Amino acid sequence: MAASPHLDLLLDDLAASQALARRVAAVARPGDTIALWGGLGAGKTAFARAFLRTRGVAEDVPSPTFTLVQVYELPAGEIWHADLYRLATPGEAAELGLEDALAAGAILLVEWPERWGAGLPADRLDVTLAPGEAEGRRHARLAGHGSWVQRLAALDGAHA
Repeated sequence: MAASPHLDLLLDDLAASQALARRVAAVARPGDTIALWGGLGAGKTAFARAFLRTRGVAEDVPSPTFTLVQVYELPAGEIWHADLYRLATPGEAAELGLEDALAAGAILLVEWPERWGAGLPADRLDVTLAPGEAEGRRHARLAGHGSWVQRLAALDGAHA
């Protein structure tokens, strides 16, 4: 199996992370899954907030840690922001309706996607965030799968 195309970036600060999220939001399409990987405090929710703001969410964007899913209804379609951290089994993800939302054309932003197990869509963009060496810095690796392989090129230079 060939490796997925990827893009590695060093993000100097929160503004750089937000700029990356805006770039991803600009190329996201209905039915897309953006899987946000990384440990606690890696910046997944901050990325999701910037993505949602770029797509037109004006209201408060809380972390879905306790609600598991926040749904944003926008003129261009729904965006579902899911935090799967508290799931005990991958089967619980199916109960949240994520697959149905995708089939209906929603964009999914999924934190802790590894908890979805085999249900995680193969056609997706993986965004892995990790703390950098200096305070406030982050490493980001974007890996495209399926339709995201071609669109990943549009994200090159996202840190500029």
